[in-house]
Amino acid sequence: MQILNMLFYTGITLGVLVFIHELGHFLAAKLTGMRVDRFSIGFPPRAFGKKIGETDYCISWIPVGGYVKIAGMVDESFDTDFAASEPQPWEFRAKPMWARMIVISAGVIMNVLLAICIFWGINYTHGRLIEETTEVGFVNGGTPAAAAGFRSGDKIVSVNGEQVTHWDEIQTLVYVENFGKDLSFVVQRDSKEERIDVPRSMVPDNADFGLVEAHTVVMIGRVNAGMPAEKVGLKPGDIIVSLNDIPMARDTAVSHIIRSSANTPVKMTWKRDGELMSGTVTPNESGLIGISLGNYYDGPKKLINYTVLEALGAGLNNVYQSTAMFFKSIGQVIAGKSSIKDNFGGPIAIAKFATQSAENGITSFLSFLALLSMSLAILNILPFPALDGGHLVLLIYEKIFRREIPHNVKLGIQKAGFILLVLFMIFVIYNDITRF
Repeated sequence: MQILNMLFYTGITLGVLVFIHELGHFLAAKLTGMRVDRFSIGFPPRAFGKKIGETDYCISWIPVGGYVKIAGMVDESFDTDFAASEPQPWEFRAKPMWARMIVISAGVIMNVLLAICIFWGINYTHGRLIEETTEVGFVNGGTPAAAAGFRSGDKIVSVNGEQVTHWDEIQTLVYVENFGKDLSFVVQRDSKEERIDVPRSMVPDNADFGLVEAHTVVMIGRVNAGMPAEKVGLKPGDIIVSLNDIPMARDTAVSHIIRSSANTPVKMTWKRDGELMSGTVTPNESGLIGISLGNYYDGPKKLINYTVLEALGAGLNNVYQSTAMFFKSIGQVIAGKSSIKDNFGGPIAIAKFATQSAENGITSFLSFLALLSMSLAILNILPFPALDGGHLVLLIYEKIFRREIPHNVKLGIQKAGFILLVLFMIFVIYNDITRF
C-alpha cells in the first residue's frame, strides 16, 4: 500500500509540474503563430497518444520530463528534416527573435507562476501562523545542535547578532539567511546569557540542525484499517506522549522505536481531547503499525491573516526565499564547501518527500509542489544544452553575431546535452538509492 501511495503522489507531482511547464511552451508557440507537431510527457521514443488537429498529444517512454515539438526547431526529438526546405511562416525558425525567446522561456515562466499562485493561495486561505516561542523543547541526539551543547529549556535570544522573537525567525536565520556560514547563538540559560558558537564544519549540508521548539507534540495524521494501530484504538488527531515510558517530542523518534520493535510489544501513551490513554501495540514483521505522523506545535501562537494583495506579497517572498536557498546551495557546491551528492535528489527523493507531504495534508503537499516547481524552473533556465537555458544561449548568440548556427551543430549540441542529462539522472537515481 505504501508503495502504491508513493507511486500515486509521485505521478501527480511530476505529472503536474511537467504538464504546466510544457503547456507554457505550447501556449506561447500557438499565440505566436507556430505549429506544434507534438506535445509529449516524457522523452522519446513515443509510447502512445492521440493526434488532434496538427498536434500529436502523447506519452513517451523516458520519464524524465517532457517536450513540445515545434515545427522548424531542433529539439529533444533530434529531427532536422525541415532543414532541407525553405522556412515556412508557421515554423520556429521563421519567427522573429523575440517570439522565439518567449516560446523558449514560457515553460520556466509557467513554473514560476504556478509556485506564486500556490503560495499566494496558501497565504490567503491559511494566513501565517507565528509560533510565539524561542524556547528549545528538545535537542535531537547526534545533531549539530546536540554537539554544540544546546539543552532543553534554552531560550534563544539572537542568531548571528539578529534578535529573535519567535521560532520562524530562528528557522529563517539558521536555514536560509546564514546557510553555509558559521552560526553564533546567544541563549538564556538559568537566568544567564550564554554564547554557543557552531562552526560551519559542524553542520552537514541539508542536515537537520537538531532543535525542536518547545510545545511540540507528535500527532497521528492517518490510521490504516486493519493495522495494529487501529486495533489498539488509535485515531487521527491523537497525540503520542510516550513509547515504553520514553517521552516523545519528534516524529522521527517515534518512527525509530516502532521500526526497531518488529513483533515486539511497545507500551504507548497518547492524548485525545486532553485525556491520557494507554495501550500496548505490536508492530508487524516490517516494523509498522499503520500510522502517518507529523510534528505539531501546540503552544502560544498568533495567526496573521492577509488581504488578497498582502497574500500575493507574502507569496512572492516565499518564492524569493526558495530561489535564494537554491542558489546558495549551488554556490556552496561551486565553492567546494558542499557536495553534489548532498544537494540533488532524484525520483526516489521526490517520491519520499511527495508522499510525506501529502500525508501531512493538502497544504503541506501544495507547499512541496510549489518548492519543486521553483527548483524545476531554475534548473531549466540554467545555460545547459538540452535545457531551456541552453536554447536561450544559442538564440542570444545568433542575435549578437547575426548569423544562424548550422542545424547539424545545434543537433550535436542537443544530443550531447541530452546524453549528459541522462547520465546526470543516472547519478541522482544512484544517489537516491544509496541515501534512501
